[in-house]
Amino acid sequence: MTSERLARQIAFVVEADKLKTIVRRTPLTDNSRHENSAEHSWHLAVAAMALYEYAPKGTNLLRVLELVTVHDLVEIDAGDTFAYDAQAGIGKVDRERVAAERLFGLLPPGEAERTRALWEEFEAAESPEARFANALDRLQALLQNMKAGGGSWVAHAVTRSQVLKRMEPIRTAMPDVWPFVLEVIQNACDGGYIRE
Repeated sequence: MTSERLARQIAFVVEADKLKTIVRRTPLTDNSRHENSAEHSWHLAVAAMALYEYAPKGTNLLRVLELVTVHDLVEIDAGDTFAYDAQAGIGKVDRERVAAERLFGLLPPGEAERTRALWEEFEAAESPEARFANALDRLQALLQNMKAGGGSWVAHAVTRSQVLKRMEPIRTAMPDVWPFVLEVIQNACDGGYIRE
Protein backbone atom coordinates (compact mmCIF):
# COMPACT_ATOMS: atom_id res chain seq x y z
CA MET A 1 0.00 0.00 0.00
CA THR A 2 1.47 3.36 -1.05
CA SER A 3 1.48 6.06 1.58
CA GLU A 4 -0.31 9.32 0.83
CA ARG A 5 3.01 11.18 1.10
CA LEU A 6 4.71 8.95 -1.48
CA ALA A 7 1.65 9.10 -3.76
CA ARG A 8 1.81 12.91 -3.73
CA GLN A 9 5.56 12.91 -4.42
CA ILE A 10 5.10 10.49 -7.31
CA ALA A 11 2.24 12.60 -8.71
CA PHE A 12 4.52 15.66 -8.66
CA VAL A 13 7.40 13.81 -10.34
CA VAL A 14 5.06 12.51 -13.06
CA GLU A 15 3.57 15.99 -13.55
CA ALA A 16 7.07 17.50 -13.81
CA ASP A 17 7.66 15.30 -16.87
CA LYS A 18 5.30 17.63 -18.75
CA LEU A 19 8.07 20.25 -18.76
CA LYS A 20 9.54 18.26 -21.66
CA THR A 21 6.55 19.34 -23.78
CA ILE A 22 7.08 23.08 -23.29
CA VAL A 23 8.94 24.35 -26.35
CA ARG A 24 11.01 27.52 -25.97
CA ARG A 25 11.95 29.99 -28.69
CA THR A 26 15.68 29.41 -28.22
CA PRO A 27 17.24 26.99 -30.71
CA LEU A 28 19.71 24.26 -29.91
CA THR A 29 23.30 25.23 -30.68
CA ASP A 30 23.13 23.34 -33.99
CA ASN A 31 19.94 25.27 -34.87
CA SER A 32 18.19 21.99 -35.72
CA ARG A 33 15.15 22.69 -33.52
CA HIS A 34 14.03 24.68 -30.48
CA GLU A 35 14.88 23.37 -27.04
CA ASN A 36 12.23 22.41 -24.52
CA SER A 37 12.10 23.77 -20.99
CA ALA A 38 13.30 20.53 -19.39
CA GLU A 39 16.39 20.52 -21.62
CA HIS A 40 16.93 24.15 -20.68
CA SER A 41 16.81 23.37 -16.94
CA TRP A 42 19.23 20.46 -17.35
CA HIS A 43 21.59 22.67 -19.36
CA LEU A 44 21.55 25.28 -16.57
CA ALA A 45 22.53 22.61 -14.06
CA VAL A 46 25.49 21.64 -16.25
CA ALA A 47 26.42 25.32 -16.63
CA ALA A 48 26.22 25.85 -12.86
CA MET A 49 28.73 23.06 -12.28
CA ALA A 50 31.06 24.14 -15.09
CA LEU A 51 31.00 27.87 -14.28
CA TYR A 52 30.74 27.72 -10.49
CA GLU A 53 34.11 29.47 -10.05
CA TYR A 54 32.47 32.65 -11.44
CA ALA A 55 29.64 32.61 -8.88
CA PRO A 56 29.47 35.27 -6.17
CA LYS A 57 31.71 34.43 -3.21
CA GLY A 58 30.04 32.08 -0.75
CA THR A 59 27.48 30.75 -3.25
CA ASN A 60 26.12 27.31 -2.35
CA LEU A 61 26.26 25.16 -5.51
CA LEU A 62 23.68 22.64 -4.28
CA ARG A 63 21.23 25.48 -3.71
CA VAL A 64 21.91 26.80 -7.24
CA LEU A 65 21.21 23.33 -8.65
CA GLU A 66 17.89 23.23 -6.78
CA LEU A 67 16.96 26.69 -8.08
CA VAL A 68 17.69 25.94 -11.74
CA THR A 69 15.87 22.61 -11.47
CA VAL A 70 12.58 24.13 -10.28
CA HIS A 71 12.74 27.60 -11.86
CA ASP A 72 10.70 26.81 -14.98
CA LEU A 73 8.33 24.13 -13.65
CA VAL A 74 5.52 26.70 -13.62
CA GLU A 75 5.72 26.73 -17.43
CA ILE A 76 3.84 23.42 -17.41
CA ASP A 77 0.68 25.48 -16.78
CA ALA A 78 1.76 29.04 -17.62
CA GLY A 79 3.71 28.29 -20.81
CA ASP A 80 7.06 29.78 -21.77
CA THR A 81 7.04 33.54 -22.18
CA PHE A 82 9.58 34.69 -24.75
CA ALA A 83 11.95 37.14 -23.08
CA TYR A 84 11.82 39.66 -25.92
CA ASP A 85 8.02 39.73 -26.31
CA ALA A 86 6.68 42.50 -24.08
CA GLN A 87 3.06 41.77 -25.03
CA ALA A 88 3.35 38.11 -23.98
CA GLY A 89 4.84 39.24 -20.68
CA ILE A 90 1.59 40.94 -19.67
CA GLY A 91 0.01 38.82 -16.95
CA LYS A 92 3.03 36.49 -16.75
CA VAL A 93 3.50 36.98 -13.01
CA ASP A 94 -0.13 36.12 -12.27
CA ARG A 95 -0.11 33.11 -14.63
CA GLU A 96 3.01 31.76 -12.99
CA ARG A 97 1.72 32.28 -9.44
CA VAL A 98 -1.43 30.31 -10.22
CA ALA A 99 0.71 27.59 -11.81
CA ALA A 100 3.02 27.50 -8.78
CA GLU A 101 0.07 27.07 -6.45
CA ARG A 102 -1.22 24.06 -8.36
CA LEU A 103 2.07 22.38 -9.23
CA PHE A 104 3.87 22.73 -5.93
CA GLY A 105 0.59 21.97 -4.15
CA LEU A 106 0.81 18.44 -5.52
CA LEU A 107 3.63 17.80 -3.05
CA PRO A 108 3.06 16.89 0.60
CA PRO A 109 2.88 19.79 3.09
CA GLY A 110 6.33 21.00 4.01
CA GLU A 111 7.84 19.80 0.77
CA ALA A 112 5.33 21.90 -1.19
CA GLU A 113 6.28 25.03 0.73
CA ARG A 114 10.00 24.33 0.43
CA THR A 115 9.84 23.77 -3.33
CA ARG A 116 7.69 26.84 -3.87
CA ALA A 117 10.15 28.86 -1.78
CA LEU A 118 12.94 27.76 -4.14
CA TRP A 119 10.93 28.97 -7.13
CA GLU A 120 10.20 32.28 -5.37
CA GLU A 121 13.88 32.67 -4.46
CA PHE A 122 14.88 32.27 -8.10
CA GLU A 123 12.25 34.80 -9.18
CA ALA A 124 13.32 37.38 -6.56
CA ALA A 125 17.01 37.05 -7.56
CA GLU A 126 18.16 38.44 -4.21
CA SER A 127 20.33 35.67 -2.74
CA PRO A 128 23.81 35.00 -4.19
CA GLU A 129 22.52 31.62 -5.40
CA ALA A 130 19.51 33.14 -7.15
CA ARG A 131 21.61 35.90 -8.75
CA PHE A 132 24.02 33.29 -10.11
CA ALA A 133 21.15 31.05 -11.29
CA ASN A 134 19.50 33.99 -13.05
CA ALA A 135 22.79 34.95 -14.68
CA LEU A 136 23.21 31.40 -15.94
CA ASP A 137 19.66 31.48 -17.30
CA ARG A 138 20.58 34.52 -19.40
CA LEU A 139 24.02 33.23 -20.40
CA GLN A 140 22.67 29.90 -21.63
CA ALA A 141 20.33 31.56 -24.12
CA LEU A 142 23.10 33.92 -25.24
CA LEU A 143 25.39 30.96 -25.96
CA GLN A 144 22.74 29.07 -27.87
CA ASN A 145 21.83 32.07 -30.02
CA MET A 146 25.55 32.73 -30.60
CA LYS A 147 26.17 29.18 -31.83
CA ALA A 148 22.93 29.02 -33.85
CA GLY A 149 23.80 31.99 -36.07
CA GLY A 150 21.61 34.41 -34.18
CA GLY A 151 18.77 31.98 -33.55
CA SER A 152 15.83 33.70 -31.88
CA TRP A 153 17.55 37.10 -32.15
CA VAL A 154 17.31 36.95 -35.93
CA ALA A 155 13.85 35.34 -35.98
CA HIS A 156 12.41 38.10 -33.78
CA ALA A 157 14.51 41.11 -34.92
CA VAL A 158 15.99 41.63 -31.45
CA THR A 159 18.08 44.75 -30.87
CA ARG A 160 21.40 45.30 -29.16
CA SER A 161 19.78 47.27 -26.35
CA GLN A 162 17.26 44.47 -25.73
CA VAL A 163 20.03 41.88 -25.44
CA LEU A 164 22.14 44.10 -23.18
CA LYS A 165 19.18 44.68 -20.88
CA ARG A 166 18.37 40.97 -20.80
CA MET A 167 22.00 40.07 -20.02
CA GLU A 168 22.33 42.57 -17.14
CA PRO A 169 22.18 39.87 -14.40
CA ILE A 170 25.44 38.45 -15.82
CA ARG A 171 27.22 41.79 -15.39
CA THR A 172 26.36 41.96 -11.70
CA ALA A 173 26.52 38.27 -10.69
CA MET A 174 29.38 37.10 -12.92
CA PRO A 175 31.48 40.22 -13.62
CA ASP A 176 34.44 38.19 -14.89
CA VAL A 177 32.19 36.77 -17.63
CA TRP A 178 30.76 40.16 -18.67
CA PRO A 179 33.56 41.04 -21.16
CA PHE A 180 32.84 37.76 -22.97
CA VAL A 181 29.13 38.66 -23.11
CA LEU A 182 29.94 42.07 -24.60
CA GLU A 183 32.17 40.41 -27.19
CA VAL A 184 29.40 37.98 -28.19
CA ILE A 185 26.91 40.83 -28.53
CA GLN A 186 29.33 42.91 -30.60
CA ASN A 187 30.09 39.97 -32.89
CA ALA A 188 26.34 39.34 -33.27
CA CYS A 189 25.83 42.98 -34.25
CA ASP A 190 28.76 42.87 -36.68
CA GLY A 191 27.36 39.68 -38.20
CA GLY A 192 23.88 41.15 -38.57
CA TYR A 193 22.29 38.76 -36.03
CA ILE A 194 21.30 41.58 -33.69
CA ARG A 195 20.01 44.92 -34.90
CA GLU A 196 21.74 48.07 -33.63
